[in-house]
Amino acid sequence: MTTSTTPKAPSMLDALLPLGALIFLLSLSVYLYGSDSSFGPNQMALFVAAGIAVLIGLKNGFGWEEMEQAMIRGIALSLGAVLILFSVGALIGTWLLSGTVPALIYYGLQVLDPSWFYAATCVLCAIVALGIGSSWTTAATVGVALIGVSMGLGLSPVITAGAIVSGAYFGDKISPLSDTTNLAPAVAGSDLFSHIRHMLWTTIPSLILAILLFILIGFNANGVANVEKIDQISRDLQQHFDISVLHLLPMVVLLVMAVKKVPAFPTVFIGALLGGVWAVLFQQPLIEKMADQTYPTVLAQLKVVWTTLHSGFVIETGNVELDKLLSGGGMSKMMNTVWLIMSAMVFGSVLEHTGLLRRFVQAILRRAHSTGSLITSTILTCIATNILAADQYMAIVMPGRMYKEEFEKRGLAPVNLSRTLEDGGTITSALIPWNTCGAYMHGVLGVSPLEYMFYAFFNVINPVLAIVYAYLGIKILRLTPPEALLPVVDRPKA
Repeated sequence: MTTSTTPKAPSMLDALLPLGALIFLLSLSVYLYGSDSSFGPNQMALFVAAGIAVLIGLKNGFGWEEMEQAMIRGIALSLGAVLILFSVGALIGTWLLSGTVPALIYYGLQVLDPSWFYAATCVLCAIVALGIGSSWTTAATVGVALIGVSMGLGLSPVITAGAIVSGAYFGDKISPLSDTTNLAPAVAGSDLFSHIRHMLWTTIPSLILAILLFILIGFNANGVANVEKIDQISRDLQQHFDISVLHLLPMVVLLVMAVKKVPAFPTVFIGALLGGVWAVLFQQPLIEKMADQTYPTVLAQLKVVWTTLHSGFVIETGNVELDKLLSGGGMSKMMNTVWLIMSAMVFGSVLEHTGLLRRFVQAILRRAHSTGSLITSTILTCIATNILAADQYMAIVMPGRMYKEEFEKRGLAPVNLSRTLEDGGTITSALIPWNTCGAYMHGVLGVSPLEYMFYAFFNVINPVLAIVYAYLGIKILRLTPPEALLPVVDRPKA
């Protein structure tokens, strides 16, 4: 059914109803299902809230067909992330089979100490993400191994996940290779390297504070290096896998491809296939044990790798902890995460198309009289978009379009807006379970954002520090000419 009339603008009550319904249903989902809430209940909550938004859209004069098309476009926007997700599932599976992840865990157990493990995890992930420009690839490779090392050291995988996310998003946020780092200045109208330099003022202090907190937690951690346990895990790894530095080559190849700006999907999938080749070359005894002997040797080995790509890797070592640690991956294991992402995109797309998100911004701008309140409003809008539209790209593009004119009108340089979009949009996306980034991190690290968000210190500190800077007028750059045209409240202090 289509409509021939012009849809009317939504009221604030219209905008609040779907959001209120979503918050209530998600809270009820977590209460009833706990850690299993992301395996179906949250998806249903998003669909019901999307249904309420559709009813409001119909009431305001939008046709069903145009809203349906908006949902389809929203899902289409997420398909790039879906392809990467499937590839990551395949990569984790073959890197377990090939010995790449076991080798990373083995060497990590030899060199990392519980007292500084969390801080080292944050720094290592920051360096890798800065080099390759991808928080997702960092989490799926180094991050997976570090979760394993934390369990071997008797440390918390939840805090480790927070350290991984903190470091990965710092590196991603300031890397010129990152897609979001290029997207934010493009939306705001600023230059890439000016944008990165301007971000350093909020990101560097935030990372330092995060590292200090991880050091403090590390020195007070209950986890103590149990030499006997580490030796046992190391022996079990060597018993079931061939371990050597050669097994790290698939990771090196993947990182080089990422640095060379090869797109993420082919990079990760090639990494997965290389893991399969490495498994055949170096893990013959393991593959023979898993192979179906009714087939010729070559076909039997191919079937093992093929199965690992789509269904993941499972091993039985006799050590339950190690079995859990070394079993996982496979494209099929990502289906639930894909379901969550698509459900979230359906909800967010309806809200955007029917103007419900825009209604929030209009109300906010009426109250944002100072530069501090404008930047705070932009950050809060980015966070709200991450919650409602469930995608970090939308959390950059939508608020960027909405606030760009207002920043110019107040004489604020574009780098202020581009930095604010990253401070509020890029790094908070991983803290929301149904956001594409939060769902991805949950799928890869095996820890829910609802758990690790309390330890993702960088991701929490950075937006708060950006707001403090805004109100204190620290590194708020202005356009010329100038101050005489600006409201008094916005003029720099002498």
